[in-house]
Parts: sequence; structure tokens; C-alpha cells
Amino acid sequence: MTDSMPGASRVFGNRFAVDASGRSRRVDEACFRQPNTRVRFHGERQDTASPGWRRLLELIDEAVEDGREVFRPLVDLTPLERADLVTLPPTIAKLTRVRHLVLYGSPLVRVPPEIGAMASLEVFEPYTSYALHWFPLELTRCANLGRSTVSTRALYGNYKYRYDFPQLQPEGALAKVPDRDDLDPQIWGAETIRSCSVCDGPIEPVRFRQVWISLRVATDVLPLLVNACSENCVRALPDPPEGYVATTHQGGRYVPQPEPSHR
Repeated sequence: MTDSMPGASRVFGNRFAVDASGRSRRVDEACFRQPNTRVRFHGERQDTASPGWRRLLELIDEAVEDGREVFRPLVDLTPLERADLVTLPPTIAKLTRVRHLVLYGSPLVRVPPEIGAMASLEVFEPYTSYALHWFPLELTRCANLGRSTVSTRALYGNYKYRYDFPQLQPEGALAKVPDRDDLDPQIWGAETIRSCSVCDGPIEPVRFRQVWISLRVATDVLPLLVNACSENCVRALPDPPEGYVATTHQGGRYVPQPEPSHR
């Protein structure tokens, strides 16, 4: 998402988030195509009163109750209900028996850190979710995750196009925010930040660090957002693979990236 798009965070209902066919407009946004613009996070806020969100909560509870191993929530939503979704509920943390998560063609713009609690996850399929440009570091906590299908051409820093990463906030900036449970997602990448992505410990706002890192997760190298409680947790991160930014960084157009590879 670029600065040339509306800057204010918005709550989208069906009336504004879909076209006449029910297709989400978010997946069609030209997030990287406008020259001389600064890339920013998507700013949409999740409407937790919308029919799609409420139905997704029900589907998660049903999946927990019956212990299913394959979870395909979008197939049980209408097009208008699917278009209500900006992110997934934190309650996905309860899906500890799910081995295969299918989000094919979703309108999601972010995945919550609670995905890291899906301990049995082996296959992750958000393919053709073109508004998903990054993932939380917590995804690496899924120790059994061995296969992923991600639309890599939509990712920040992907090897074919080397799109810019959004510029992150400086250390200590979180301490100046009046309400950590009501963050601007266009600035922070989330509406709330509860715990450290690395150690899962509490966040002390004055020591908070937010960085990017590219790591291989299952099949793909993904841009991962790290919400760290301290510099020590940032230093504990592994080294990125060859062919990507070699260190953690804070994004922005001046981060040196390797040349694009169109192999």
C-alpha cells in the first residue's frame, strides 16, 4: 500500500469492500505499481461486528469442537462475508489440531501472531491472497510446518521484484502511543501489539523494537515482522538466507536489497 492511497485507517463493511460481483477490492490494489511513493502497511481495520467476522468465529469454534485437521474457513462463507475479513481472529490459537490451513484467494491484509500457537500446522496455503505482503515472525513457531503455498510476487522484498518494505517506527515510539490496544495498522502493521515475537514476553514500550527479517518458512522465504521486547531479542534472530537482505532492518526505500532475479 502506498501513500497515494487514503491515509486514514478504515473499517470496511461489505458496502465498501467489494465490487458488484462480491470480489474484494483489496486484492486488486496496485500496492507497488506507483513510482516515487512510500510503501506503507494496509490501513484497514477489522470490523468485529460484521457478519463475516462473526461467522468466522463460529467456524473456528466448530473446528475446535470436532478436532478437524483441515481447516478451510473461506468455503463456508458467502462472498460478502469473505469480504468482511481483514485479518483472522486471535482465536485461531485454539486450532491446535489443525494440520492444513487453506486461505486460498482470501482478502486478508495481515495474519495475527496467534497463528504461532497452531502447533500441529504442517501445510499453510494462503495462495492468491494478493494483499498479504508479509507475515508475523510467530509463524516460525509452527515447528511442524513443512509446506507452504504463498503468492511470493506479492511479498515485500521478493526475489523477482524487490519491492520496498514499509518503514517501521523508531525504538521507543510505542511509548508515545496513547492506547496500545488501538494502534493505527497503517503505521504499526497491527491494531494491537501484546507480546514479544521472539520470547513471548511482555512489551515495555520504551524498549520496544520493530524490525523486518526475511527467513525461510516451509517452502518459501517470507518477509517477517518482528515485534521485539528488547535489542537482545533482535540479536537472537537467525541469519537470513543468501539472496535477501542480510540483516534485520527497519524498512524504507533506502534499504539495500540484492538485484532482482527473474529466474
